[in-house]
Amino acid sequence: MTNQRNERALLLGIDFGTARTAVMSNRKAKGIMHTVVGYPRDIIGVKLLNRTQVVGDEAIEKRSFLDLYYPLEDGVIKEASEKDLDAARELLRHVIAMAEPKAGDRICGIIGVPARASVANKGQLLKITEGLMDVCMAVSEPFMVAYGLSKLINTMVVDVGAGTIDICAMKGAIPKPENQLSILKGGNYIDQLLETAIRDAYSGVQIDQHLARMLKERHAFVGTPQEEVVVPLRVNGKPVDLDITEAIRVTCETIVPDIVENIKKLILVYSPECQAEALANIVLAGGGSRIRGLGAMIEHHLKEYGNVHVTMVADPDYSGAHGALKLAMELPPEYWGQIGEMVGG
Repeated sequence: MTNQRNERALLLGIDFGTARTAVMSNRKAKGIMHTVVGYPRDIIGVKLLNRTQVVGDEAIEKRSFLDLYYPLEDGVIKEASEKDLDAARELLRHVIAMAEPKAGDRICGIIGVPARASVANKGQLLKITEGLMDVCMAVSEPFMVAYGLSKLINTMVVDVGAGTIDICAMKGAIPKPENQLSILKGGNYIDQLLETAIRDAYSGVQIDQHLARMLKERHAFVGTPQEEVVVPLRVNGKPVDLDITEAIRVTCETIVPDIVENIKKLILVYSPECQAEALANIVLAGGGSRIRGLGAMIEHHLKEYGNVHVTMVADPDYSGAHGALKLAMELPPEYWGQIGEMVGG
């Protein structure tokens, strides 16, 4: 009976992120979208959309006539309103549809959460999956990355997301709470600082957080710039080319001290004889891993610790979802409760 149940299972690995959500399935389906739901502001918007809501990238494209709801904050579901819970549920419904389920499928999914998400946070996420999945488990996002890379011992994963930066010390076992931590600064924090920095530098410049995010994703770097970052913006309605090199550098570098200090804290959870190997196996993941020069700057700030080596995952968009799917495929859902919190069965 168990084998028959597993043969009919649609297994999903989901990285439910503050900015973007990625999904992969055991049937080779994959997809990624912005973690946002848009609702028309009035009847004109309903007429333009021909429906009452839109999710993901389409919501960003049509944001001029929509109210946007980002249901995740600091990597966990907001508790501000029922609307946020509804938006989170609608996003998950859409993500599951991207995996192309078939009638009669037993849908089993593993979803990533911030490293130090509370029991309440995980419970809230699992609750909204009821009726959408038959079995669901919540696990640490950086643990998923490590599992996908088969780096399960003497490795440290630094997952730079939009809501949080999660750091996990892999020691050859499922990481305990004391082996993980979350920093409440990530890509969204940089976006806010960058928007302010550009406003302060150029009077009358027209910029919002969405445009700041686009500029960051295209030009982010730390350290010495390879070239000046000059971009076309509007000042009092007129197009002007503006140099934002220093604004990009300064705002991106704001996350470095927190990452370095927390790596120093977590290295102490390893046995002394394992610390050198762990420092030589630091992995950057998440969208923020694309910040040019970030790995080299972390290495520089940790040089007194000996040979420090930082690498970046090959595919920041899907590394978390890939690890979750790999875990789902290697461990039957009946045993997921031994790994993390779950619902269904």
